[in-house]
Amino acid sequence: MDIKKLQALVVDALEDIKAQDIRVYDTTQLTSLFDRLAIASGTSNRQTKALAASVRDKVKENGGTIISMEGEDTGEWVLVDLGDMIVHIMQPAIRDYYRLEEIWGEKEVKLGAAKRISKRTASEAAEEEAPKKRGRHLAASRAAAEAEAEVAPKKAPARKTASGAAKTATKTAVKTATKTAAKTPRTAAKTTAGKTAAAKTAAPRKTAAKTAAAPVKVKVATRKSPAKKSPAKKAG
Repeated sequence: MDIKKLQALVVDALEDIKAQDIRVYDTTQLTSLFDRLAIASGTSNRQTKALAASVRDKVKENGGTIISMEGEDTGEWVLVDLGDMIVHIMQPAIRDYYRLEEIWGEKEVKLGAAKRISKRTASEAAEEEAPKKRGRHLAASRAAAEAEAEVAPKKAPARKTASGAAKTATKTAVKTATKTAAKTPRTAAKTTAGKTAAAKTAAPRKTAAKTAAAPVKVKVATRKSPAKKSPAKKAG
């Protein structure tokens, strides 16, 4: 079993029976026999025995191993050997006399890091987790809003540029269409004028041609033959 989980189980079991002055020490640098040592006080023989039984039962329920238990007969000092962890449950007078903290107390473990396991039901865990989740959701929402606020000013120029390009393209198209429309009547007028002038020029030419082609009627004066003078009748 993981040493942190075992430590949490032991602390939880001691707190269930109201143990006093619980201390846990890291002994990895002092000995290779065990990694943790716990010391707790019970106000009476009955309480020290109950504390030892609570530790034993809690560890067994979670798959741990109980190596041995000593001192249950008198109840003044009960030792529970869990392999990687040794638990000393002592009455206050015995604890003050032997002062185990001075021997093993080089590196004390903060119990605030140990989690209570047995009393935490699913609903309690959910209730404890709910505020944390809400806090995480709020933090995520704030982070998203801040990120959006930072990105928005950067996006604005691009939108302005795109709209400006669209406006420029529209203006260019309008100007081109206007110029084309303006040129078209002029071109049509020029073409009409040209056709009219050409028609006028061609009209005299056609008239001249017709005149030239028409036969010229020449009146020829015919000479009347002189009337023959009839011989005058001679008077008789």
